[in-house]
Amino acid sequence: MMLSKLADIITEYSVNVKEGDLVFVQGSVLSSPLIEKIYKNLILKGANVEVRLEPENISDIYMKYASEKQLKYVSPVRKYLMENIDIFINIWADYNTKSMNNVDPQRIATRVAANTELNRIFMEREAKGELQWVLAPYPTHAMAQEAGMSLIEYREFVYGTLFLDKDHPVEEWKKISREQEKIVDYLNKKDELRFVGEDTDLTLSVKGRRWINSDGKKNLPDGEVFTGPVEDSANGKIRFTYPGIYMGKEIEDIQLRFRDGEVIEAKAGKGEELLKKLLETEGAKRIGEIAIGTNYGVNRFTKNMLFDEKMGGTMHLALGRSIPESGGKNFSSIHWDLLKDMKNGEVYADGELFYKNGKFLI
Repeated sequence: MMLSKLADIITEYSVNVKEGDLVFVQGSVLSSPLIEKIYKNLILKGANVEVRLEPENISDIYMKYASEKQLKYVSPVRKYLMENIDIFINIWADYNTKSMNNVDPQRIATRVAANTELNRIFMEREAKGELQWVLAPYPTHAMAQEAGMSLIEYREFVYGTLFLDKDHPVEEWKKISREQEKIVDYLNKKDELRFVGEDTDLTLSVKGRRWINSDGKKNLPDGEVFTGPVEDSANGKIRFTYPGIYMGKEIEDIQLRFRDGEVIEAKAGKGEELLKKLLETEGAKRIGEIAIGTNYGVNRFTKNMLFDEKMGGTMHLALGRSIPESGGKNFSSIHWDLLKDMKNGEVYADGELFYKNGKFLI
């Protein structure tokens, strides 16, 4: 019942499926029960569907044995898909959240850099309205264990964040959309933001940028408002409350200092080597996104940014690639979200306090 509801949200609300659309659906084999329901919905809508189910150890084998030439390889098949599909549906269902822990950071960075062209095609087509996409979760034992829960408890948590426990989940998402639109309208009239909190005083310009209402159209669960700040405007410091997770690796107690939009100092209590290696990636020293989480159903840190960045009472910024629809211009092969608790923090817009201790004042 819950999976049918989730499949309906994806195909009836998150993306607009038309007859004849070319849809690419991707996930691990574990997510097959959900993908089958999505597939049925798409077929009944007259779409043309390609499905890719990844077996358990494929990524592990690749990262362990691929030569440097193979790590830099750009698949023409994948490129064709990015250039031609109308809709991309990606289901997140981990076998092992720690599978990348012992991979050399340089190999990870090489592979990330190789995907630059594909990411550019994807983002440009999305900005033109030629490509729709959505990322949604399928609860697994590994994801539950990472979050410190049993699978049954984790499923209940996930379904709650998606409003699947409600009679009409789609209507709930429409309600969230209306509430967040009020926040977006307010912020679209502002030029400068200042975030203040523990070891944090960061100012940046959002003048001329568009705030986006993230209301379940691209990420599930959703619940945030975000924009792409002016690329050379960030000044100050920020300390992140939660670990930064990159390809399953945790970087703890991240502290960044910005000057004229770029990271000039980066420290971490754990994983500092990987942090500095990632910052060497083109465009990674600039902020591509600044956001405030609004989904208070996400009430705990799960080490899965699909959930965590939506947590009510938090803010996050992404190093690297901007989201083009926000007006952001920074491009990078990475878009890495870092999360900070704001329950003892404040946010000012053009000097006006509009957010305090995790709640909006507007």
